[in-house]
Amino acid sequence: MPRRIREQQIIDVAVQVFARRGYHPASVDEIAELAGISKPMVYLYLDSKEGLFLACLRREAERLVAAFQGAARDVRTPELRLWAGLSAFFAFVAEHRDSWVVLHRQASQLSETITAEVAQARRAVMAEVAGLVRDGIGEALGPVPVADEEADFVAHALVGAADSLTDWMERHPGESPERVTRRLMNMVWVGMRNVLAGEIWTPPAGSGPQGPEPAGRSGAPAAPAGPAGEGRSVRE
Repeated sequence: MPRRIREQQIIDVAVQVFARRGYHPASVDEIAELAGISKPMVYLYLDSKEGLFLACLRREAERLVAAFQGAARDVRTPELRLWAGLSAFFAFVAEHRDSWVVLHRQASQLSETITAEVAQARRAVMAEVAGLVRDGIGEALGPVPVADEEADFVAHALVGAADSLTDWMERHPGESPERVTRRLMNMVWVGMRNVLAGEIWTPPAGSGPQGPEPAGRSGAPAAPAGPAGEGRSVRE
């Protein structure tokens, strides 16, 4: 059997075992037995237990990023590209639960080498999302000075929400990936569109320390808050 095919078979089994048992309790002996190969051959192919886990991590991260990019590649508008990418993300998590457990839960608790791999995969997804958000801002308003900052902020919020929602999906198995994506798009995209249209929420007067007022579409400070005890949504 060609080496590459055998390696993929070992990784297939290892993803299942690491997801089910966790990195430290998982044994190379069990992985070798389930893969139908000797333990020394696992080490020959993948060097060490950490090397095996890194191979799992890299492959599943590449698959996730490819699913996001592939779904969004040929879609016409930034809004629909983001919808397609998020739909692909949640579908990947639903269909490849073991892969997501390895990427999202196991990897964050391990060595710096492994966490660096996770961070690299996350940056790739973040860059894709930020680009789509930036394109959406540009499409709505044309080039504006706050576009990069707003895109980065929204991308971080969106990716963080998507991460968290994967745990929520596990507790609500009746929720389809499509429905979860639609809920998230309604919260983030519609909210961003309102801000870009000049509708800014401000805290009630006397509610605590105030930082700099957020700038609206024109760059002017948002309107003052409403009566004490009431937040206010204003349109510039």
